[in-house]
Amino acid sequence: MPNTLAQNFAAYSQWRTSLSENIEHFRTWLADNELGDAQSELRLTQLLDRLREDRLNVAFVAEFSRGKSELINAIFFADYGNRMLPSSAGRTTMCPTELMFDAEKEPGIELLPIHTRASNAGISEYKRFPNEWETVPLNVDSPEAMQETLRHVSEVTRVDRETAEKLGFPVGEDDAATYRVGEDGLVEIPRWRHAVINFPHPLLQQGLVILDTPGLNAIGAEPELTLSLLPNAHAVLFILAADTGVTQSDLAIWKDNIGAGGNRKRGRLAVMNKIDAQWDELKTEEEINAEISRQANSCASILELPVNQVFPVSAQKALVAKINGDEALLARSRLPELERALSEELIPAKQDIVRDNTESEFGDLHLRIRGLLDSRMVGLKEQLTELTELKGKNKGVVEYMMAKIKTEKEEFESGLQRYYAVRSVFSTLTNNLFAHLGLDALRSLTHDTREAMQAATFSRSLSDSMNHFFSVSKENVRKSGKEISEILEMMEAIYKKFSVEHGLKLGAPTQFNLMRYEKELDRLEQWCNTHLNTMFQLLVHQKGNVTQKFFEEVAVQVRRAFEHANRDVEIWLKAVMAPMETQVREHQIQLKRRLESIKRIHQATDTLEDRISELKHMESALRAQIDALQGLSNKLQDLLHQTEDKLQAAA
Repeated sequence: MPNTLAQNFAAYSQWRTSLSENIEHFRTWLADNELGDAQSELRLTQLLDRLREDRLNVAFVAEFSRGKSELINAIFFADYGNRMLPSSAGRTTMCPTELMFDAEKEPGIELLPIHTRASNAGISEYKRFPNEWETVPLNVDSPEAMQETLRHVSEVTRVDRETAEKLGFPVGEDDAATYRVGEDGLVEIPRWRHAVINFPHPLLQQGLVILDTPGLNAIGAEPELTLSLLPNAHAVLFILAADTGVTQSDLAIWKDNIGAGGNRKRGRLAVMNKIDAQWDELKTEEEINAEISRQANSCASILELPVNQVFPVSAQKALVAKINGDEALLARSRLPELERALSEELIPAKQDIVRDNTESEFGDLHLRIRGLLDSRMVGLKEQLTELTELKGKNKGVVEYMMAKIKTEKEEFESGLQRYYAVRSVFSTLTNNLFAHLGLDALRSLTHDTREAMQAATFSRSLSDSMNHFFSVSKENVRKSGKEISEILEMMEAIYKKFSVEHGLKLGAPTQFNLMRYEKELDRLEQWCNTHLNTMFQLLVHQKGNVTQKFFEEVAVQVRRAFEHANRDVEIWLKAVMAPMETQVREHQIQLKRRLESIKRIHQATDTLEDRISELKHMESALRAQIDALQGLSNKLQDLLHQTEDKLQAAA
């Protein structure tokens, strides 16, 4: 049976490549026709960069011994004829592991030592410092050598209890504890904090990123997983064991990190693994299926999921079936049903995001260029009309026409004072906006919050400081949103005024709001109030530990949200002013050309017929540009709205 996920992902990847090619062609066309400017070039470059760096993130989450690594092997690596990721009884993946492909790096594993947990930096911060990671080359020509290298993700080290607890591993006394003191007085912990496997697998080359996470204790010790990596995953597969169903620790992971309070979230699937344990030769197939179905319904009820989002599978049998080409065993493993659901959930959702972003960005640029060409066409037609009306007229009429255009030019330049005034107000509003949203304000708030938390003597004071941090952050975003609304209102008014008074083709200014960042701050505050800012946490942890966790885990994510908001606002501010600047400049050029044309006729340096002929030739060239622009736009729109069937056919 063909791999539906691989097929559909290949189709999506080709669609994305075709999008990039069309946009690159549009950029070249703009340059060839001298229609681009610095702002258009910047926006097209950013759009192409986003398409090139586009990733589909799939996270696999489970407690230990649920067969998570085996499931990854079965879905993605069966073609290699063996297990690529370590998969055996007990704990195999000891640290969060990302599988991806970066063509600029050699195949290998980058490993972040566990002792970096003692610092104040998260994983994303360490990714900026490659020297902090240990790199092991990956021999992709030998499956056996690859297996050996990939076993690094299972490595452990032994440290004293104090070090283990300092690094975030809760040490228990009973036999059930994940981390406990051994006979040698040491605690066994993961050797690595995070691993990135750079591997040229076809799906990874096309932009798939697989996040393999350890169990509950590791998730709790590495909050960046729950604050950033898991929420940003396009699909999360939560793996359970078919024989145990949903255990207490499973439910804790689901409720705290994946489930959305009973609300269906696209791309969140539960996988009930190891159904082959139910394959009892003394039972009929109907009895076995009924038992599996009962367990699936039970899991769906506990997790508050629709039962069609719970997938019973046997990852181990699926891997064997794929390696041996056993279609009957593959069908019985039920893995194809999960692959189909992944494909139908993940790829259309991601494609919708890329489609909406591309359509919005390209649509704005298309309207700008079309407005510019329309403006040039209006100017040309006015010149043609004026010159045609001069046929057979005496010199006095030519002088009158020249004086009329001169007056029109002076009136427009006089009206430019309003434009310059708008630029001044725009600058003031922009400064106000960045006074609230800018990183300087956030740095000051972070500094004040840190001092208040360090000086706090009671749990209530610590809690109030964290609440104050979020209150001020959210208020700053709200005030910034108000400034953005004022800028939009002003630009809408000036667009209309210049359109009516001077015939500029301005349309409507690009809309923008900060709602996504408001929601992100709400999400981070909710995480903080659940995991850190609770009376229990404040009572059982020392003040210094709470303060350190807040700034290492929460404040750094808030800063990232503000950095992204600043970047998006700067792009929008340029985009909202650019059409006005382009049209004003173009109108000035057209008025100047009309005046020069009449002057040349008046001074008899050009004949009237020659000038009319020249303008008609320019009109034909301009119409060809408008038609070409429309053709490029139609082609891109057809590509953006291709159906799934057409995508697969194209692939």
